[in-house]
Amino acid sequence: MSDPVKISPPVSEEKTRALRAGDKVLITGVIYTARDAAHRRLIELIEQGEELPLPLEGQIVYYVGPTPASPGKATGSAGPTTSSRVDPYTPQLLAQGLRVMIGKGDRSPEVALALSEYGAVYLAAVGGAGALLARKITSGVIAAWPELGPEAIYRFEVCDFPATVVMDSAGGNLYATGRAAYKRQP
Repeated sequence: MSDPVKISPPVSEEKTRALRAGDKVLITGVIYTARDAAHRRLIELIEQGEELPLPLEGQIVYYVGPTPASPGKATGSAGPTTSSRVDPYTPQLLAQGLRVMIGKGDRSPEVALALSEYGAVYLAAVGGAGALLARKITSGVIAAWPELGPEAIYRFEVCDFPATVVMDSAGGNLYATGRAAYKRQP
């Protein structure tokens, strides 16, 4: 087993194009959170030609709705949410330079095509391990739209946040190969 690849945003296209499905990564630096409502607002701003509340070029977006932090903690539980809910918005964000997304669950064919076109990757974090993942978040502040509550955009500082490349820019897809490996043969 190879050592995890260490990445820190902003992440270059060269770096993401070198990642392959199955690679383990450790992320250190600033990442942003966004769920459905934040994605809708981001797309509205892009379509209106307005400035975005976060940089997208080379950035990492984590699909998470963190729970409130306990005293002395950066955040409460911060496990990944189902990514397919933001699939309709993803190609437009990748076109703006978004380089890495973290979530759980398979993505649409349109997202797979956009990953290839824009040299981006989709990572999976372990679902159901939100309390453990929260330990890798060293600080967290709301970066935009606090009225959205847990769906606000947060700016997290992370240290060695673990994830696995599940879809890469070369067409690798662990969801597809994993299912194929266990499919019954006639």
